Amino acid sequence: MSGHSKWNNIKRKKEKTDAQRAKIFTKIGRELAVAVKEGGADPNVNSKLKDCIAKAKANNVPNDNIERIIKKAAGSDGNDYEEITYEGYGPSGVAIIVETLTDNRNRTAGNIRHYFSKYGGNLGSTGCVSFMFKEKGIIVIDAEEVEESKIEEDAIEAGAGDFIVDDDCYVIYTDKEDYSFVHDYLEKKGYQFISSEIGMVPDNYVTLSDEEADKVNVLLDILDEDEDIKSVWHNLK
Repeated sequence: MSGHSKWNNIKRKKEKTDAQRAKIFTKIGRELAVAVKEGGADPNVNSKLKDCIAKAKANNVPNDNIERIIKKAAGSDGNDYEEITYEGYGPSGVAIIVETLTDNRNRTAGNIRHYFSKYGGNLGSTGCVSFMFKEKGIIVIDAEEVEESKIEEDAIEAGAGDFIVDDDCYVIYTDKEDYSFVHDYLEKKGYQFISSEIGMVPDNYVTLSDEEADKVNVLLDILDEDEDIKSVWHNLK
């Protein structure tokens, strides 16, 4: 597992079974619904919804599904989900941030506490690791689909903050405020995204042996499978 980057894993996961794709769709559907409840159904005035739509499209959620979720959320009175973030350390001291969207905080908190305890981690208090991360826009493109020089040139022209090659993916980082513009600019250029969202990027990464990294990846995979968990961020290189 440690031989592949986070983005390569996302790419492979999206190519897997219908059940896994359905789980991704369910998680993103919750995010869309909450964004609508918080700021309305018009992405032109609701930046959070606009960012969620970008994430949904990057994960191949059909436009009809997106529109149906938005319409349903706009016509519903209640908002059953709340966003809660958990922080802690995985095996070998890897910093982990877990973002959840849940309709039962007791269930979610119990599950996350169990995962950390069972798989060699320690769940901490709010702020125990988030100071080591910054919120940024993250756009990932398959390196097999486009030449490096071309995408790097377009990313810089769009105003991206950083451009790196990670395994067989190009990763473009932006300031949070610039994310929507950079995303829209590259989308209009015809680029297809493996992933596109605002997330938590560590200031520094830790490097572990393959054996140590595999233990961390077991915990990360377990967290990723839980339907209440929308995103997991960490500083494992």
